[in-house]
Amino acid sequence: MENLSFIKYGAATLVVTIAVYLSVEKGGIDNGLNNRVLDSLRRAEKKVVAEPTKVAVGFGGCLDLFVNAVPLLKSLNLKPPADPMHHDVIMDYDELTQGFAYFFRYGAAAERYFGNSSLFDEIVNKAKQQKKARLAPGGNAAVMANRLAIEGGNILLAAPKNKEFMEMIHPGVKSTGTETTSPDIHLIMEYKTGDRWGSFKAERANRFIIHSDKSNPTIASLESLTSPMKTFDPKLLIVGGLQMMDNYPFKPGQRNERLTALKDFLTDPPSRNKPLVHFEMASFVDEKLMSDLITSISPYIDSYGMNEQELPNLESILRYGNITTLSSAYPRVASVLDQMRTSYHLLRSKHNRITRMHVHTLAFQAIMTRRGSPWKSTMSAAAHASLTANRHVCGTKTVDVAKSKLLMDDSFSKTLHVQSMKVSFEPERPVSCWEEEIKLADGTLDPVLICVAPNLVCTDVYQTAGGGDNISAAGLAVQI
Repeated sequence: MENLSFIKYGAATLVVTIAVYLSVEKGGIDNGLNNRVLDSLRRAEKKVVAEPTKVAVGFGGCLDLFVNAVPLLKSLNLKPPADPMHHDVIMDYDELTQGFAYFFRYGAAAERYFGNSSLFDEIVNKAKQQKKARLAPGGNAAVMANRLAIEGGNILLAAPKNKEFMEMIHPGVKSTGTETTSPDIHLIMEYKTGDRWGSFKAERANRFIIHSDKSNPTIASLESLTSPMKTFDPKLLIVGGLQMMDNYPFKPGQRNERLTALKDFLTDPPSRNKPLVHFEMASFVDEKLMSDLITSISPYIDSYGMNEQELPNLESILRYGNITTLSSAYPRVASVLDQMRTSYHLLRSKHNRITRMHVHTLAFQAIMTRRGSPWKSTMSAAAHASLTANRHVCGTKTVDVAKSKLLMDDSFSKTLHVQSMKVSFEPERPVSCWEEEIKLADGTLDPVLICVAPNLVCTDVYQTAGGGDNISAAGLAVQI
């Protein structure tokens, strides 16, 4: 696997570099340019209207408690650590401050299990007292289900049910899970670009998530989906929330047992017509779990969704058998596209299944689909995902160009492996799409379509958590 030179371009697309202007001029925002890009993205997303489609979404849900991170830490009388340090599991205040600072300084998202449940409850009680603290439905599955319902879908959600949780779920979502007395709480510690904690400064807006969840890590809602799937007959099945298994204190053999149950479910989904299957990635730190997931579920996955932190993780586990704890918060487009090609090459060469990959970063969306696959309208999906990112993070239904900016490079290449030519950016056609072929392990060439759309990045952040789930779901809604 030393040499992965498996890309073949047509003559017209040997190398393409697209110039994208920064919309910040003299410390302000170029509303004229932003308006032109916004109008173009709106036209692109409106070319396709999401059709009412049946989608089954698993597994699990919770309530997210949102709070401003730095004020919470100060209210707990916690001081910035001398040495930021990564911890797979957090057990006390020292590990909390070390782990938070480790990711905060890079503006990188992270999610960790809090092993001391009584201390976690104390932190949650303190967080509820914070100014602007608020609750919202959380968990990959629940958030994606909500977004798909907003897009007009008929959604079946596999998640535990309770009154407080269901009152926050879109009426177009039906839950199959068992009744519980109270929802699990996940604490979302959010921060904005430039926030400071002691000597640490956040490079970009993001969040640090901690939880002491006892039901979602065991995929407890899996079996509740089996019977309803037979009559619901979804066109798409979404698998998410598996990062909850990361470093959870399972009983001996329990994690393998649950992964085997999930594998059996995916091998022969209980529906009349076999649905497309999408896997929503997340932050993983347990290499054994990641390897087990690649072995047990990747043979049954048609589509993958992930962010700029999770893509290097996927590529690394596929190529080298290990994962990366941190990666660039502002990756270059060419680097992301090369990592996508590598991951696609390895997955399709091994399982002959993957046909779609969607990577969402702060600055842009990149969607790759196999030509001839069921996925449609890739260009419109990229545009819709881009605008959904702004709407979600700003917490508004419309995009305000005065609170948005373009962050992409002045120019970008398709790949780092070939000398590039420059192509001017056209604000009236901001989504760039092209075809190419990826050489697989057996020497065959797989034709793919790649579309890259710039993001109008929200500068007045309301919420970052759930952004990736909303973005991925919005893209899927257009393509199924």
